[in-house]
This record gives sequence, structure tokens and C-alpha cells, in this order.
Amino acid sequence: MTASMKPRALLSVYDKTGIVEFAKSLDSLGFELISTGGTARKLQEAGLTVIGVSEVTGHPEIFDGRVKSLHPAIHGPLLARLESEEDRIGLAELGYGPISIVACNLYPFTAAANQEPKLGDPDLLEMIDIGGPTMVRAAAKNHADVLVVVSPDDYSEVLHALSENKIDQTMRRQFALKAFRHTAQYDATVAGYLGAEEPLPDSLTLTFEKIDDMRYGENPHQRAGFYREIGGAGLTP
Repeated sequence: MTASMKPRALLSVYDKTGIVEFAKSLDSLGFELISTGGTARKLQEAGLTVIGVSEVTGHPEIFDGRVKSLHPAIHGPLLARLESEEDRIGLAELGYGPISIVACNLYPFTAAANQEPKLGDPDLLEMIDIGGPTMVRAAAKNHADVLVVVSPDDYSEVLHALSENKIDQTMRRQFALKAFRHTAQYDATVAGYLGAEEPLPDSLTLTFEKIDDMRYGENPHQRAGFYREIGGAGLTP
């Protein structure tokens, strides 16, 4: 596939809250939209022109969608260092255009594990996202060139920054940090489920989310927050 001159955004989300509006705004800003599966269908139904990942990779989705985006035509652009002349030449020779934005959130493993009636292992294991975390981690690693967005709550901030040309390295780093926390929490939740029967595991990975800011810490001049554990053996929502 010949590389496009337009900036490209890769959209692949389980939680589709706000994705149509986000995509329409990106389209109006001149972005070419690449998408997968249900996200692509939703955007196309909204009248947007979308390039399917299979069109980019030249390879069909396989194994009931287990393998879609795991391909050099996707991860090459995500990981190419645009400050490197060698990487830029390599992209051009391969016919790959850079990907500037990745919007991705993951299959809701925790919700699936907590639902009633309980899912059996085969069904629940299908809710372990592979392609999504791989895209998120690749984009976050290369955040100097790729802005990664893992929460619909951040779409408006991204669009404002794009329209004002204010996406700087500080913002890129903050979003990369959020992305790595997102995948770390996800992996910890899956590990908690798989190791739920271990009374004393060799390693214990805990993950917490902040519920609220406290008025002060142990002393009045100190800051503090209230956190609760998520994931782990209990898969607490």
C-alpha cells in the first residue's frame, strides 16, 4: 500500500463512547482514519471514510479476529523514530506512512470476570486483549512521534490541542504514562484471575485506583489521596 501524505490516526476501541465524534473531528482536521472490526463499522455507519487494518496490512483478520493488527505494516509506523533518517527511509521503502495518533482501549476483562452467571475459562480467556495492549505499548514507547489515547475522557483535550497546535512532548509523555498504567493494570488483573487459587504467590502485583483527594495527609502540609484495590484475586470492580 502506498503511503498517504495525510496524517493518520489508528482507532480501535472496545468502549466506543465518543469515538464517532472524535473521528469526525480528526477527519475535519485532515486525518486519514484507520480502524478495525466493530470500530470501523461504527465509523462507516456514521458516514466516515475508513481504511480497514486488513487493507493496510494486505492480510485478512484470522482466527475469529484474534489476529488483526499484529503486523509490521501497523507496528512499523508505530515504532519508527521519525527523527532517524534511516527509519524514515525504511518506512518509505516499505510504503508505510507514519501513524500520528492511536486511540485504543481494551476488552473489559474485569467486567467479564465479575459477571453473573460466571463465564468459563474458554470464554473468559477470549476477553484477554492482545492486539490492543501491543498497539498501546508500541505507541506509548514511541510517544515522541505517536500520541496514544486510552480514555474517551481525553478526546476533547486532544482535539483542542490539535486545533491549537499545542501537542508538545510534555503532553505526549503524560499520555504515554497513562497508557502504560492502563496496560499494567490490565495485566495485573488478568494475572490476579489466573493466580486466584495461589495462597502465597512468588510475586504479588497489586493495582489501585484513586477514588478521591484527601484534605491533607499525615500532616496538614502534606497531600494525600484515597485509593482502592482493583483486580487481584477478587477482581473487585
